[in-house]
Amino acid sequence: MGNHYSLLTIVTGNNALMERQAVDKILACNAESEKYGLVLSEQQALALTRTQTTVLNETKRIEFNGGIVDKMISAFCDSPYITADNYEDTLHELISLFYELKNNTWDKISDQALITFMKNEFNSHCHGSLDMLAGEAFCLAEHIHCGGTI
Repeated sequence: MGNHYSLLTIVTGNNALMERQAVDKILACNAESEKYGLVLSEQQALALTRTQTTVLNETKRIEFNGGIVDKMISAFCDSPYITADNYEDTLHELISLFYELKNNTWDKISDQALITFMKNEFNSHCHGSLDMLAGEAFCLAEHIHCGGTI
């Protein structure tokens, strides 16, 4: 039992450290996003980190570089469709959609290109609708499956 307990302690401690680093990375984005009236609390940053972990597990994905939450914040914080009232909820949905789209496009699109696609569609054709963005994501996946590129 001693060896199992030690391993559990190491894994749990490592997860807590990684979670703390992810939260700090998200909170650092407040310097940029507050220009648009968007600020996340530590509790909200933790919730976004946990959403990312949950979605990674659900989509059976692994992240080696700390994930994309901070990149999503940087990309979307200037959107005219995101307000202080819908900021956190929108980010939760964007995180989920991002990883689903990564899987559905067979990882043929870089993270940054995918975020750029999502932002452009969200701000133009979709007029801030996450449902419409999900539809555009489905069309992109079909396009990739047929041999297209972004």
